[in-house]
This record gives sequence, C-alpha cells and structure tokens, in this order.
Amino acid sequence: QVQLVESGGGLVQAGGSLRLSCAASRSIFSVNSMGWYRQAPGKQRELVAAFTSGGTANYADSMKGRFTISRDNAKNTVYLQMDSLKPEDTAVYYCNVRWSMYEDYWGQGTQVTVSS
Repeated sequence: QVQLVESGGGLVQAGGSLRLSCAASRSIFSVNSMGWYRQAPGKQRELVAAFTSGGTANYADSMKGRFTISRDNAKNTVYLQMDSLKPEDTAVYYCNVRWSMYEDYWGQGTQVTVSS
C-alpha cells in the first residue's frame, strides 16, 4: 500500500504564503500524474495544480501566477508553493499521485486557512 504524507498546512493571513509537501512511499519517477486538489466546505473537490506524465504543469485559472507546483524525484516529494493567499483559498488540500488506473492514491489532506 502506497502512503502519501502531506504537511505544511496551517493558518495564514491574506497575502501570506504557505508551502505544502507530499512525500510518497514509492518512487514518483514514472507517475502518470501527480498534483494537488482542494475541497472547501460545501463544495466539490477541485484541481489546484498537477503534473502530467509528460512533466507539464497545469494550474486552475484562479491559481495561475500565485501557486507553483514542483517535485523532487530523489525525495519522492511533490510541493505546492502558495503565495498571495486569499480567504477563498481556505480548504483542505489533498495530494494525488497516479501510477496507473489501478494505482491512484490520495493523501489524508491538510487544512489551509486564510484569514482576512
């Protein structure tokens, strides 16, 4: 069973920054996709940013220019740098890594709260 361990969430004021980390217990070198999603209370889970199998980073429109996804294959870790945070960014953030259709894993989630 693959484990994804997330860290870095917390409480921050509007305009501040946070960096989320997601460490996988398995090599991420050959993943199909890897990224971050979020879910706010009463809303559906949505894409924040993700790497495709070709290494391209895709971002949700509202995160472009503020969030940056990166990865360290040697550490089996994917990061999400979040800058210029807004209260509407408040949500539980989840890491997702997919090696195949049958090997699709989610982290436990980390709370990000942005105060105004």
